[in-house]
Amino acid sequence: MTTITTRTVEYSADNLTMTGHLALPAGTERRPAVLIGPEGTGLGDVERRRADALAELGYVALAFDLHGGRYLADPEEMLARCMPLLADPDRMREIGRAALDVLRAEPRADPDRTAAIGYGTGGAIALELGRDGVDLRAIGTVNGLITGRPGEAARIRCPVWAGVGSEDPIMPPAQREAFTTEMEAAGVDWRLVVYGGALHAFHHPTVDHTVLPGVGHHPRHAQRAWHDIVALLAECVPVTD
Repeated sequence: MTTITTRTVEYSADNLTMTGHLALPAGTERRPAVLIGPEGTGLGDVERRRADALAELGYVALAFDLHGGRYLADPEEMLARCMPLLADPDRMREIGRAALDVLRAEPRADPDRTAAIGYGTGGAIALELGRDGVDLRAIGTVNGLITGRPGEAARIRCPVWAGVGSEDPIMPPAQREAFTTEMEAAGVDWRLVVYGGALHAFHHPTVDHTVLPGVGHHPRHAQRAWHDIVALLAECVPVTD
């Protein structure tokens, strides 16, 4: 296993002090960089491990924070914060840009070779960075097929990959259709993978706290979705020695 280095980084966004998880690959040279957005519950060990896994593949990876260092295990508290956030593209962009600035300021990160991926709310933020015209090489979103303001998807300048469970009641077929219609109308290079039989947050291992109805882990599809994201990065921001 490749030796990696990790550290906690603090930065300001959304009137909060955010606490992100930065993972660096072995070596000293610059590497492509990946921003990782968490589910609505916030930054947890799952996203930290994904950042570490990307660092092992040679990427500089930052898993960013949503709630000022807090993990919102209570569904009502999570929805009370995330629903207004998801309805406010400018707030989402502020959170995403603040984290992206931290990532791009890292000396090991190549600021011209950056991708953004995310899950749920974090995936919606990755998409909003694209709609804001941020220079990204790829966007990947799982369970975050949120449509944007009219016409703004035309600012997306990179391929977009999206994954969703076929049985996800939070991202139902009508939401999928709205998302794909938006991407197609904007001329985006987009792909949508529907994972059969999977619920919302199918990629996330089972947790020991209460979750929303329609949420459930699907181990096989979770692995497939991760492989699909890694393939997206290998295509759009390959690691070269």
